[in-house]
Amino acid sequence: MKVLVIEDEKRIAAFVAKGLEQSGFVVDVCHDGDDGLTRCQQSPIDVVVLDIMLPGRDGLSVLQRLRAAGNAVPVILMTARSAPDERVRGLNAGADDYVTKPIFIDELVARVHAVLRRAQGQAVSVLEGDGVSVNLLTREVAAAGRAVELTNREYALLVHLLRSPGRVFTRIQLCEQVWQYHHDPGTNLVDVYVQRLRRKLGDDPEAPWIEAVRGVGYRWRAAPPTLAGPKTDGAGGRQ
Repeated sequence: MKVLVIEDEKRIAAFVAKGLEQSGFVVDVCHDGDDGLTRCQQSPIDVVVLDIMLPGRDGLSVLQRLRAAGNAVPVILMTARSAPDERVRGLNAGADDYVTKPIFIDELVARVHAVLRRAQGQAVSVLEGDGVSVNLLTREVAAAGRAVELTNREYALLVHLLRSPGRVFTRIQLCEQVWQYHHDPGTNLVDVYVQRLRRKLGDDPEAPWIEAVRGVGYRWRAAPPTLAGPKTDGAGGRQ
């Protein structure tokens, strides 16, 4: 799951980003409201952690613009402990939750999971596509009914491709969106990780889930994935 942290104090932003990454999230960081709003509009984001006091466009203005445009991405505000009016205004403007500074990472991670559950619905937690399933809450991955262990980056790459079946991602896009790196034309980082992911999934070379588009990049071959809850048998138990 991808989290965008919008915080102008670089020390706090780095601390929050590191804590979220250690909890398994893919994290992007920016330091002003205008840049944060642009990133929300241009790339898929699962949760925004948004400071209220920002240079340029402030956090409440970013939130209002998102909601006015119909963007329902979950937003967690970061506020000063002594600013209850800001918290009230933020919640009224469409924020999903808030944390007060100083930030405690365990609390923030718990709140991120909570807003994700509310956004998806308690039972809507599994992303499925053509024999591959990913539980977005527990991070369990299965391919053809077999459990698959992935590293954080392999998992992030799989989810990124699986959520946009048929869409071709260039190597530059994957470097920026999955790794948050500026692409170096001399590196084969993306190709290496795609090959690792294919091996772990047991991808069929004759009919691969992850297709290489020559001279461009990669795409997920399958029909559009579905979001589904845990499967049950006829007696109401899990299969």
